[in-house]
Parts: sequence; C-alpha cells; structure tokens
Amino acid sequence: MTFLELGVSKDLNKGLSEIGIKTPTKIQEQAIPVLMSHQTDFVGKAQTGTGKTAAFGIPILSQIDTSKKHVQALILAPTRELGQQIAKQLFKFTKYTDKVFTESVYGGEKIEIQLTRLKRPTHIIVATPGRLIDLINRKAVDISKIRTLVMDEADEMLSMGFKKDLTTILSKTKGNRNVWLFSATMPSSLDDIINSYVRKDAVKISIDKNDAVNKGISHQFVVGDESAKLDTLTYFLKTQKGSRGIIFTKTKIAARTLSKQLKSKDYEVGLLEGEMTQKDRDKVMRAFRKKTLQLLVSTDVAARGIDVANLAFVAHYQLPDQIEYYTHRSGRTARAGKTGISLALIVKQEVQVIRELEKQLGIRFDQIR
Repeated sequence: MTFLELGVSKDLNKGLSEIGIKTPTKIQEQAIPVLMSHQTDFVGKAQTGTGKTAAFGIPILSQIDTSKKHVQALILAPTRELGQQIAKQLFKFTKYTDKVFTESVYGGEKIEIQLTRLKRPTHIIVATPGRLIDLINRKAVDISKIRTLVMDEADEMLSMGFKKDLTTILSKTKGNRNVWLFSATMPSSLDDIINSYVRKDAVKISIDKNDAVNKGISHQFVVGDESAKLDTLTYFLKTQKGSRGIIFTKTKIAARTLSKQLKSKDYEVGLLEGEMTQKDRDKVMRAFRKKTLQLLVSTDVAARGIDVANLAFVAHYQLPDQIEYYTHRSGRTARAGKTGISLALIVKQEVQVIRELEKQLGIRFDQIR
C-alpha cells in the first residue's frame, strides 16, 4: 500500500516522502481512507510509535479550506513537547501544498506571546487543554467553527488530570464537528468521554498489539539483587557501544540518584523528573535531541509526550506500577519500523510481573544471563 493509493494528494505525498514517510503503518492504512472520505467520529487504539500523527494529520490537512481564515481543526495533546512535535510534523507535511497555518499553544510559555501569534490567520490549533481554556476565556481563540477535534494520547490526558478541561472544551464545540480520539490504551476512565461526546456510530479501529510496528522491540529481562542493578546496567550500556536510550525509574529520588551514579561513571546523561522547571526540561531535551547526551534517566510522568527518533533501547531500572506505563515506556524505542531493546532489571520476586506483562500485552520476554 502507498499513500497515493490511500487517497493522499501528490503534493502531500511529496512532503511525506521527503521526511522519510513512504510506507503507511497499520494505523495509517486503516485510518486515513476513512477519515479523508467520511464525515465521521473515530476511535483509534494503537501503541506509541505507530505513526498516529500522520494518521490524523494527513486527513485534517486534506480537509482544510485555505481560503477561509478561521480555525477549522483543533488537536489536543497532553504535553507541550507532544504539541510542538505535532505542529512541526504538520508543517513538514505541507511543504508542497497550499499554505496551512498551524499554531501550537501550551503552558510554560508567556501567554502574551501566544495571544500575538493567534491574531494571525490560523487554520489548525494544537493545544494542551489547560492553556486552551485560558485562551478561550480571554476570547483569543474561537473554536465554534471547527470541523474536527482530535484528542491525541487521550489516555495520557486523563491520567494527567485533564478530564474536566476536556469536557469543558468538548462541550464548547458541540454540533457539526467530528471527534477523533487516538490512544495507546483504552482505560475505563475514557468510556465517560466516549459515551458523552463521541457518536454511537463512530468508526472504531484497534491495531492489534501483535500487529503494531512494535514487533521491532526485543523484550528482555535480567534477574539479580537490588545491589547489583547498577553494575548490570553499566554492563548493558557497554554492549550498546554509545547507542542512545532512556532509562526509567518509578520515583524522582531514584531518577536523581541513578543519574548522579551514571555521571560519576562518565556517561553523558540527562535527568527528567516531574519537579523540574519547563526551562530545564527543554534544555535537557534539546541536548538529547542534538545527541550531546547519550542517555536520559526519567520518571514515567516526566517522559510523557517526548518523542525522539532512533533510540536503540529503553531500560526499566524499576518496573512501572501500571501495565499501560510499560507500553508507553517500551514504545519509545523501535519507532517507525526500526528495531530496539526493552530491558527490565528485576529482582526475583518480580518475575511474576514479567509473566503478567507477557499475558496482558501478548509479548514474549527473553531472560538474559
């Protein structure tokens, strides 16, 4: 299947091709034709790293009427990083098409800057929920005429406490608009939103976990004593010969400690944890993207919405509390058809957790040494 066969225009296809998006992933193959040719609500379940941005971005761009200056589509994302990344992708997709104006708005940046930018003609707004409500209250954004509202990483938005904001935004756009919801997992907390704001006849697509691009992930685990974890990790890092990856901990204290320990062993390592300022977080992410840092040590909360291409591995220094978090963590590697390793460092009592992950997620772990 090619994008042209899915109904994507030659100009959009040229932009995609130029940034290396040439063969549709499963979610793109199933979502794009439906969303481009039908006025429909949509619920899509697909794991992190399966190309969801293009799955909703291409149909949205195809439907924008550039002769009209009002906001025609709204994309909600849980974090500033994901919002910026979506806006950047849409900009790259449209290199050869009529000019589509996208603005990305989020907390952590002075609202005055965003108010100025929004005075220009804007076709698509990519927003974090809290900041969007601020802008609506200031009458800086009018979402009454939007045709499409996308909720990306909907499960993450709920786990970050945005449910009230989402319902506020959705209730302001009632009427003749389509809601497209994309999520890696479908927790029961999403049912309320789906039942209240998504039409009963919505198209529902679930990319089977065995079908996801993440077949490219090799899931591995090592059993040992807590005291030997650091040595095991450094041994693993040596085998990776300078490849880049993210190491996850459950708590910010563990993340801070581990990042200090790795720095003392001369690793180029950045720390991401929930209490950092946005400025410090941006600085770390910039360095990691520019490859001046080889490793990131991060908590689950701090890693939300980050997307870095070509990560060779993810290491779980501590296993997460929730199965969904394992999906989100491991999906950071083996993106867009590449391969990668997801390595869990566990103690003997946690072997049953590994077996549970295998059962729930339909994956297989290999025990290493």
